[in-house]
Amino acid sequence: MKLSLLAVASLAALSQATRVKRDHANNDYYVLHLARDAEPAQVAARLGLEHQGELQLADHHVFRAAKTDTDLVDTEIKARKRRKRDAIDGEADIVDGVLLSQKQTPRSGHLEKRIPPRQLVPAGWSMAAASPQQPVDWAVQRQTEVMRDLDISDPIFTEQWHLYNTVQPGHDVNVTDVWSQGITGNNVTVAIIDDGLDMYSNDLKANYFAAGSWDYNDHDPEPKPELSDDRHGTRCAGEVAAARNDVCGVGVAYDANIAGIRILSGELTNADEAEAMIYKYQDNDIYSCSWGPPDDGRHMEAPDILIKRAMLQGVQEGRGGKGSVYVFASGNGAAHGDNCNFDGYTNSIYSITVGAVDRAGNHPYYSEHCSANLVVTYSSGAGDSIHTTDVGVDKCYDGHGGTSAAAPLAAGIFALVLSIRPDLSWRDLQYLALHSAATVADDNAGWQETAIGKQFSHIFGYGKVDSWAMVEMAKDWNLVKPQAWWFSPWQHVKKPIPEGKEGLSVHFEVTTDMLKEANLERVEHVTVTMNVEHTRRGDISVDLISPEGVVSHIATDRMSDEEKAGYDNWTFMSVAHWGESGVGKWTIIVKDNKVNKHQGVFVDWHLKLWGESIDADKATLLPMPNPDDDADHDKTIVTTVTAEPSTATAPPRPDETFVHDTQPTDHPVRPTKPAKPNPTQEDKGSMTGQVEEASGEATPSSETWISWLPSLGASKAAQPWIYGALGLIVAFCIGLGIALFIVRRRRIKNDSRSNYEFEMLDEEESEGLTAGEKPVGVAGGRKKRRGGELYDAFAGGSEDEDEVSEFDRYEDREPSQSAHSLPGERGGDQFALGGESDEDDSDDEARGKRRQT
Repeated sequence: MKLSLLAVASLAALSQATRVKRDHANNDYYVLHLARDAEPAQVAARLGLEHQGELQLADHHVFRAAKTDTDLVDTEIKARKRRKRDAIDGEADIVDGVLLSQKQTPRSGHLEKRIPPRQLVPAGWSMAAASPQQPVDWAVQRQTEVMRDLDISDPIFTEQWHLYNTVQPGHDVNVTDVWSQGITGNNVTVAIIDDGLDMYSNDLKANYFAAGSWDYNDHDPEPKPELSDDRHGTRCAGEVAAARNDVCGVGVAYDANIAGIRILSGELTNADEAEAMIYKYQDNDIYSCSWGPPDDGRHMEAPDILIKRAMLQGVQEGRGGKGSVYVFASGNGAAHGDNCNFDGYTNSIYSITVGAVDRAGNHPYYSEHCSANLVVTYSSGAGDSIHTTDVGVDKCYDGHGGTSAAAPLAAGIFALVLSIRPDLSWRDLQYLALHSAATVADDNAGWQETAIGKQFSHIFGYGKVDSWAMVEMAKDWNLVKPQAWWFSPWQHVKKPIPEGKEGLSVHFEVTTDMLKEANLERVEHVTVTMNVEHTRRGDISVDLISPEGVVSHIATDRMSDEEKAGYDNWTFMSVAHWGESGVGKWTIIVKDNKVNKHQGVFVDWHLKLWGESIDADKATLLPMPNPDDDADHDKTIVTTVTAEPSTATAPPRPDETFVHDTQPTDHPVRPTKPAKPNPTQEDKGSMTGQVEEASGEATPSSETWISWLPSLGASKAAQPWIYGALGLIVAFCIGLGIALFIVRRRRIKNDSRSNYEFEMLDEEESEGLTAGEKPVGVAGGRKKRRGGELYDAFAGGSEDEDEVSEFDRYEDREPSQSAHSLPGERGGDQFALGGESDEDDSDDEARGKRRQT
């Protein structure tokens, strides 16, 4: 017994060692995935490293070495592979037990909080204040009865419209009847992965779960907010589990436990982030994540291989094998034309992606569209925001918003469900969420009926979360069978993508036998991994059409994405095909939506179907992902490729639908760029020819204008080039003669060689011309025109300073400068703020600074 206790203590110390503050300035750190029979001490001795412990990610160890400019481990592994290949060294080597090596690099700003951007209004438009609406008498009476029956005396509960809406009855999460049954989140823990959590707040300390909390920025057990802008996580936590007391309001699961995992306030390595995603995953049930890559409509970023492995380990082993539940905010980039399928966190099959709906039941301007959206819930917009807890002993906040606020609200509702059905798996929870969701009555939603009779929208997913309906459905829910999957071979296309309305259509036929062999009974998630080459990524869109005719817009064109690249083994995901058999023809349509100088080639793709197994006894666990999982191992089927018009209906453009209460329907139409000719160089000839054939356009004939000229012994195709070159030579000679004549006349007229019409300025004089120019922001100074928060991707060589059209310009104003500011928003006749502003106005200078340790 004594040895057992010592062993446990040793393991605890080893695990703790992986979370200590690391000195990256003087040391290099490596994460090595080791084979089960590889001894870490032997690996360390062989590679000249120091073993520092094992991550919570199984068989992944941390090693330290003195700082160098090279990757010591990678260098040695490559040398070992060369020796084996050349049969120089046939002896066994402990290095062979290193299955994956990754040198850790601290990064900052990689992940951003899902705070809504400014809501932009074109210059000249006014932002009228929303007319105040009066509460409905019967709703107020019912709210009073709820407070009396449940003994709720929290002072801002009557302002928490997302819990009980007395102004627009029905536009809330429908939770009070759940509370009345005594279902309040007991014995469930929600971990807020964010910028910290104020465990000393009187609204949170009663439910704070210290054992499930950790600070990965400052590497200590207490994730307390330290920076002036460390408020986001506390506000999210208040939505989930603010206690029923006399401080602020209540959380949607006000008796649940709440943990804090701090990652957004300083440097972070891939190993830190991976551990954060599974920290105490037998105690923490749900992980609420209101962050991700920048929502600027330009980024395309997925989690590192270590984070992917951690999430898979979480769903396979977390909660005693039922699976950790990951809830992600869909993103706030809709105003930038962003799409949550370009975010590898929100388009993961292991995530429940949650978008937003405002208090009036409309789509707020910021909430992103994508085929990975499962559900939405309430957040800022329509003149109000979420009222919740703030950093401080008894501080409250009335401006929380964006999909940042939607995700934790959904996480709290899921806690209510798990409190009565702890046996539900992570996939059961997704089934319940989509089947119990309520359709949002929005004319711009683009609802389509799925194969199982549900309504799906790329804006709202399957609808808004209904707490009461989800809890009631959960009571009698039969657990789904384990997960199964089927992957198609890689499909080689290698065809140019036509520009304009017509797309390149390819397909793959899935047979019953294929899915039977894979033990797959019905589809849940569908993913498509693909490679596209293009000189402007934002021009591309991709539709996936199932055998049942359900359309997923898995990728949309993005106006701000100027990246000179396409898709590199990128995986898109859709939940729109949930419940389909999967048998039949799956079609991919790739479009190049802009007729311009940019062109591309659809290289290859393969389809993955994920769902419920036929025979639970034959189900297996998915192996851990590897960097080369999507490599083509030459097991390909050449697909039928045709260029034909797409029958899929495109989703509403974000700039047409993202604002319901401010933007007029007759807003100016952005002018389109004129069409530019396709390249005619020999190396692009085949691509141009096929694109033209697909679009039905003919090339001009050269015979009509050179038929009367002598052939000079050349072919008809070469004659235009020959005569064009001769013409250029003649034009050059004439121009040179005119220039020499002008110079000679000037020399005759001016006998002094120093008599210049213009004098050259030296460097000092030229600087004096701009010395009086005032900087941006100073009265009288010239203000630089920028795309700011909306269109900021149209510059050469810089992603931060971009010119935009007059339509996109806006001026920053303080609330006092506008007579049209909405409550809780920075307003003005140029723009208004939607949702929250995570700023401390008294401490602006401290913003963005990180604590020095």
